[in-house]
Amino acid sequence: MLELSILGFLAEEPLHGYELKERIKALSGHVRPVSDGALYPAINRLVGAGKLDQRTEDGASAAPRRMLSLTEKGRADLLQRLREPKQAEITDQVRFNTVLAFLRQLPERHEQAAVLRRRLDFLQTPTSFFYRDGEPVGAEEADDLFRQGMLRVARATGQAERKWLREAIAVLDGEAA
Repeated sequence: MLELSILGFLAEEPLHGYELKERIKALSGHVRPVSDGALYPAINRLVGAGKLDQRTEDGASAAPRRMLSLTEKGRADLLQRLREPKQAEITDQVRFNTVLAFLRQLPERHEQAAVLRRRLDFLQTPTSFFYRDGEPVGAEEADDLFRQGMLRVARATGQAERKWLREAIAVLDGEAA
């Protein structure tokens, strides 16, 4: 997801490393913080693969800074990652939010809708944080106040997300939402 975030933010505009890190942190850092030890090796891999260009420019104070921009190869990689997200990028909420943050980069509405349909299909499957005899435990069946709370919040969030997904798919399909 780190590489997707890098490619996605640089598709919007060239950035230097610190700005890029701050944007990634704002997107998912509260859940999955990004360290310099992960960010800069990922940037170097993408530069080495020809997906990013880097140039040095004068810094605001004194130190020069490394400006990063997306290459055509990088844009093609970003679009491919968005067209065909891995299953974990559909099922994991934080990963899906990262995909969602850059989905507008896909030029075709039907491609955007296809990704949203995959998420909606996943959310239609009954699930829970807790199981009893192989069956998902609902909030009303949970054995303590705190698990009930977790399950009620998850149910409400899931309902809201499914509603939004249906509305967004209708818009992308050209229907009235």
